[in-house]
Amino acid sequence: MRRAILSVSDKSGLVAFGRALAERGFELVSTGGTAKTLADAGLPVVNVSDVTGFPEMMDGRVKTLHPKIHGGILARRHHPEDLALAAEHGIGMVDLVVVNLYPFVETAAKPGIHFDDLIEQIDIGGPSLVRAAAKNFRDVLIVVSPKDYDEVIAELDRSGGPSVEFRFDLARRAFAHTGSYDTAIAGTLAEVTVDGEDFSRPQGPGPKPQVAQALAPDELSVHAHKLRDLRYGENPHQPAAWYGIDPASGLGAPAVLQGKELSFTNLLDLDAAARIVLEFSEPAAAVIKHTNPCGVATGATIAEAYVRAREADALAAFGGIIGLNRPIDADTATAIVATFIEAVVAPSVDEAAKPILAKKANLRVLEADFASLGGSEYRSILGALLVQQRDQVVEAHMPWPSDALKVVTKRQPTAEEWQALRFAWRVMAHAKSNTVIFTDAHRTLAIGAGQMSRVDAVKVATMKAAGWQSDAVSMVLKGSVAASDAFFPFRDGLDAVAAAGATAVVQPGGSVKDAEVIAAADEHGLAMVFTGRRHFRH
Repeated sequence: MRRAILSVSDKSGLVAFGRALAERGFELVSTGGTAKTLADAGLPVVNVSDVTGFPEMMDGRVKTLHPKIHGGILARRHHPEDLALAAEHGIGMVDLVVVNLYPFVETAAKPGIHFDDLIEQIDIGGPSLVRAAAKNFRDVLIVVSPKDYDEVIAELDRSGGPSVEFRFDLARRAFAHTGSYDTAIAGTLAEVTVDGEDFSRPQGPGPKPQVAQALAPDELSVHAHKLRDLRYGENPHQPAAWYGIDPASGLGAPAVLQGKELSFTNLLDLDAAARIVLEFSEPAAAVIKHTNPCGVATGATIAEAYVRAREADALAAFGGIIGLNRPIDADTATAIVATFIEAVVAPSVDEAAKPILAKKANLRVLEADFASLGGSEYRSILGALLVQQRDQVVEAHMPWPSDALKVVTKRQPTAEEWQALRFAWRVMAHAKSNTVIFTDAHRTLAIGAGQMSRVDAVKVATMKAAGWQSDAVSMVLKGSVAASDAFFPFRDGLDAVAAAGATAVVQPGGSVKDAEVIAAADEHGLAMVFTGRRHFRH
């Protein structure tokens, strides 16, 4: 009789698969909860302890690590010496191993999980079974996913039995499975800080502590699983795929509700849109083109915020990508489908909004939960990987004015200017450097992003505001505020901001020419605030 060992955390499809194996003459050998599930379904099951002669012990930590199990898996059927030793020691052959591992990734994603409980989800026997079977793939089938059950049964029923190609393919999947599992463990434990006997890791949203070892260990392990292949990369000739990093959240675990197949650039823009609206607690919307905002706004409702953001630069918004920090309701859906939009991401979509959005069949609609985003992010360069803590505009989440902000000019900002400066500072951090933006208290008015100098950034913004007609600039930007992602190195940039019509400016400060820039602001009667924190985005 052929023997199958089954020990699974994910029990979906287990009973049907076990029954199919039993019908094909397999003896089912199992452990713990897996054995109980099979037995409760009326299937004959032999417990592993009956094979090894040893009971499961140490709260289940030790059960399958035994020569009578691993000898039966690793014995090479074409090696007479292996078979003779197996017979001498009463080791029965194992022909099929069905194992998926303890749910470490799912446990690690739970908020507030205790370190000791996390450690108990590190599987020991499971990976050993998987690796042993995968190593001896010519003689042993290894199955690590319920998705493969039907294919395995079909191969067992095949004339001549499973092909060597199929066996090898299962082995490759198995090694990928254990490899990603170990990577997830290493990556999670890298986040843990130790204080005496206290082991802790950052939990939930918000800024994470800057722990050098957690952020930048000597060996970096990143666990990612493929979500889907993409239409193409940045250009049609570039193949591309989309991976989620575990523990999955945000755009690593979205629900794609409708629309055309997503592209690489769609996802980059959706990421840019989400980053901006996550800065706001009030209803906020961002419209993105080529990873830069062309309009950002807040409103009493999410529909109002979206319309304001779209109208901030209606020309650029055509064919844009939308990020929202509130569920899409019917009013917002109606506004979205009124113009051509490529994609939208939001926390959820109301049932009443879905048929409205469905009128635009090509519109890509994603639901994503960004509440548990981690603190690290990765960028690839040629032959290397860069890691940094995610930039968060924490200073904008405190009251404005506050002691953390320094008014450096003779004139203090008015209450309305303070509100507008805080809005501008949150948006500015998410436009590509060099950037200078102009806003009021609720929406962007003009954005000059990704320029080679700060003066050029102001020029682009002012020309955009006036529809590229310089004589109309003051009408659009008069009374606005401006924000710069880094300091003004010379007064010429500040002079350009004043000429555009802004009355207040927020910037990090820190230039050797700060005194000159402050003097220029005083000459123009501007109020200027230093935050002490730069927000480059490359």
